[in-house]
Amino acid sequence: MKYLSVFLLSVAGIASSTLFASNWPQWRGPDGTSLALPGNYPTVFSPTENVVWKVKLPGIGSSTPAVWGDRIFVTSGIEGQDGIIAYDWNGAEIWREMLGPERPGKHKNGSGSNPSPITDGKNLIVYYKSGTVASLTHEGKVNWKTNLQQQFGEDTLWWDLGTSPVFAGGHIVVAVMQEGESYVVALNPVDGKVVWKVDRTFPVQKETGQSYTTPYLTTIDGQETLVIWGADRLTGHDPKDGKTIWTCGGFNPEDKAMWRVIASPGIVDGIAVVPYGRTKYTAAVKLGGSGDITATARLWERNDLGADCPTPVGRDGKVYVLSDRGEIHCLDVKSGKDLWKGAIPRASANFYSSPILAGDLLYCAREDGAVAVVKIGATGMEVLSVNEMGERLAAAPVPVRDRVLLRGVDHLFCLGTK
Repeated sequence: MKYLSVFLLSVAGIASSTLFASNWPQWRGPDGTSLALPGNYPTVFSPTENVVWKVKLPGIGSSTPAVWGDRIFVTSGIEGQDGIIAYDWNGAEIWREMLGPERPGKHKNGSGSNPSPITDGKNLIVYYKSGTVASLTHEGKVNWKTNLQQQFGEDTLWWDLGTSPVFAGGHIVVAVMQEGESYVVALNPVDGKVVWKVDRTFPVQKETGQSYTTPYLTTIDGQETLVIWGADRLTGHDPKDGKTIWTCGGFNPEDKAMWRVIASPGIVDGIAVVPYGRTKYTAAVKLGGSGDITATARLWERNDLGADCPTPVGRDGKVYVLSDRGEIHCLDVKSGKDLWKGAIPRASANFYSSPILAGDLLYCAREDGAVAVVKIGATGMEVLSVNEMGERLAAAPVPVRDRVLLRGVDHLFCLGTK
């Protein structure tokens, strides 16, 4: 079975995969797997050391910056509005745009700007807790704007909407998985009109249907597939029309309440690794097939490790699971067995953002402002540094072009070696 990420093929205007990989067009990087190109990235930094520049942000947001060409795009609240700002690589603001009233966050690490912006190299797509979805040019002109909550009903999540949009099947796709009626919707990138909308509501207990995960696009046996995680189920959809290709369940056999999921699936070698059960479980599913694949696709399950917020990352048959408390397990993705395990020095704070792997460096940001840089190897790990940035962190680091963009509650940092 051949698995190939088709994100490159689904985004218009991309000249080459090299160009695409040198940018950071969406949450979790070029192909949505938290893998960055290897580079000369800084391993030691602080608010004053190895800082190429930093800028004060106008408002709160937990979204990851998107990068394309000479532009860095960051969403945040601006004067009570949903906002988007473009910076150049010197940290100078190029433009900003406000898109309507903001719905502020409830959680201390939440905001109205949790979803990350995405770009196809020509246009920029933004999505907010308010329900607003908009397309802008890289020069800041608004192409169109719509609001999913005004069209399809209010947001019923108990906490702050965090799902990022994705490009899939030539469309812009947003998964809305919440209390009660849940759905997946595809918008036309030209005008924002609805191309298709499918129901994704399952019979689950209180809060269990709520999901803060982001879909992942791949190709399985020649079939372009959108993988979606939430409501105790991993599902595969045809992005051309939204129809369900396969469903994998069995993640909540006792039908428990309050089993919402935050961490997205980590995809390695055609296998989805999904943490769930509020840090108690991690399981693996072989992607593909049709209909109910629960009995055939479940590869393994662990009840002794997990993560609530950080999404797993891996490559070359290995997957790295970072727990909220800083433990790291390197697993064989096919068997689920530990190859090694280690830990970042403990603190009272948790890891809310997802780890990013750049070469053999794993960047892990903790909510108290500490960023651990961990060197990973075949037999173990070495914590190279724990860097205190002096402000709360919830967004994932962005290693790109020998720089690390780090979005804090107050500042956007551009870090690099001298």
